[in-house]
Amino acid sequence: MDAFIAGLDLVFQTEVILTIVVSALFGLFVGMIPGLSATMAVALLVPVTFTMSPVAALATIITCSAMSIFAGDVPGAFLRIPGTPSSAAYTNDMNDLVKAGRVGDALGMSAVASVLGGIIGTIALILCAPLLADFALNFSSFEYFWLALLGLSCATLVAGDDALKGGISLMLGLFMAVVGLDFVTGIQRYTFGNMNLQGGIGFISVMIGAFAFAELMRRASVFTGQRLEVRLDVSGRPMPAAKTIWQQRKSITRGGVLGTLIGVLPGAGADIAAWVAYAVSKRFSKNPEQFGRGSVEGVAGASSANNAALSGSYVPTLVFGIPGDSITAIVVGVLILKGIQPGPLVFSQSADMVNALYIIFLISNLLLVPFAILAIYMGRFAISLRDEVLYPVIMLLCMFGAYAVSNNIFELWIVLATGLLVWVMNENDYPTAPLILGLVLGQVVEQNFMSSIIKADGNMMMFVNRPVAAALAIITLIVWFFPLIGVLRRRTARDPATDTPLS
Repeated sequence: MDAFIAGLDLVFQTEVILTIVVSALFGLFVGMIPGLSATMAVALLVPVTFTMSPVAALATIITCSAMSIFAGDVPGAFLRIPGTPSSAAYTNDMNDLVKAGRVGDALGMSAVASVLGGIIGTIALILCAPLLADFALNFSSFEYFWLALLGLSCATLVAGDDALKGGISLMLGLFMAVVGLDFVTGIQRYTFGNMNLQGGIGFISVMIGAFAFAELMRRASVFTGQRLEVRLDVSGRPMPAAKTIWQQRKSITRGGVLGTLIGVLPGAGADIAAWVAYAVSKRFSKNPEQFGRGSVEGVAGASSANNAALSGSYVPTLVFGIPGDSITAIVVGVLILKGIQPGPLVFSQSADMVNALYIIFLISNLLLVPFAILAIYMGRFAISLRDEVLYPVIMLLCMFGAYAVSNNIFELWIVLATGLLVWVMNENDYPTAPLILGLVLGQVVEQNFMSSIIKADGNMMMFVNRPVAAALAIITLIVWFFPLIGVLRRRTARDPATDTPLS
């Protein structure tokens, strides 16, 4: 209790409170620009933290990342262009809800789910940090291989009605994932002698091309010169009704738990958490056909997961000094710069600062609601601009976001190529989500498979020798064969009235 009170004293100071407000506004601004991720927003603020106290510096990073994760939903909802990678999983649902006049059920639900998911992650961080971090440390390359393969298998859950088209989209994503230098041998693959491709195809540039540029092309093909009118719901409230929130309690809780667990695993992050939570929500939904067409349940589950993953990623960071994602990698550097060494001793030597961090997490999540309302009205103002003004501005922001990733003009060519590819795919009803999943998880699968096969000296039984690896392998096989079992059951089912096969 003494450490908690000391943490309160550290947080409720003028410098820290002002830092929280300013970094929240900055996070909203950066998150609403397509392509500028939460990691980039935090990285831009790192030089500012040099002159701050350790608590103020942590407050800057935590608040900015939480706000930018949510702000990425705003352009996704109004323009079908995700502002951050973690928003891409449920962009279509939010845009369809907004077009139906249900802004509160889209962005409002996203804000509420993000708050609740963040609180779930924070509670887990407070109560279960040592246990969860110890579990994550037990993961070797074998477990990561099966986990990533399981994630790829979930592509079948977000592929839509046509499994073949979803599989083709997934294969395209996997092809993009193998471009560059081979992980083991260093041999160039599909670079065609271009040095810019040796490092692989950047995810941010692909995301901008797939969601932003392709959407601009789609709209340009049907451009009428008229504004797209966006209506609020009948009550005019930017937030969902309490009844709607209560109906989504299971999806929000499930997303928060999944996001926390995925966030604990080093290298997973909010992006993968959102995709996995969305796929799981669809799997357990009573109305899976609504997913991708305006599902409040999908928005609730994925929004809860991506914010919970932010809190979860601090578990291995604080307990063992192992960054959970790219944002906490920056946090480790800032803490060391401030003379604080992350690790088990930080809980005893800097207990007041750790408690201050917990309090900042709670405050930054609670601030999401008022700032979300501000972001919603800012988004409505932006969408009220005429198309011939709005679209060129979006195009410039997309180009800026892609170029800012690596200061390389070649990224713009990747945006163009990906945008053209996805536009053609969308015109022929090929889903985009499996392509993104293939690119994100393809490299993880390959790298962990090669590492594991080298360690196992070619013995494939080593992939299932460890209990967690075996459990993940069984779950993956169930996901693979479950649709086949369903087909066989339908074919062997017999009509009780005629005792003849149903199909």
